[in-house]
Amino acid sequence: MKRINIAYWIITALFAGFMIFSSFGGLTLEKQSVDLMNVHLGYPLYFIQWISVMKIIGAIAILLPFVPDRLKDLAYFGFLIDLVTAVFSFIAVGDPLTDWWPMLLFIGFLFLAYWLHRARTRNVA
Repeated sequence: MKRINIAYWIITALFAGFMIFSSFGGLTLEKQSVDLMNVHLGYPLYFIQWISVMKIIGAIAILLPFVPDRLKDLAYFGFLIDLVTAVFSFIAVGDPLTDWWPMLLFIGFLFLAYWLHRARTRNVA
């Protein structure tokens, strides 16, 4: 159980940190983020800011121990939708695999974080 707890906190903190870090550009509408998400992928500016806020809220939700498990499950599902949609968007605009394959790593981290979350809650309950 101790190993699962340690792995959970490391993977979850890294994943949540990535989600928070990746949302700052969209939240503040930095030029690089706008060029990628608005100009290249075609997302409207209001959506870029909205999804950035939701990513920050979701990251906080999976980090706080007192957040109910059902809410954490929703946050993990929201992250899955966000990352899969990002991959689909890159494919849809014709970007080569070399431009979007790192998203698959983050999806892998997401699945690992969620698996550890469920393993932890099964052992605690």
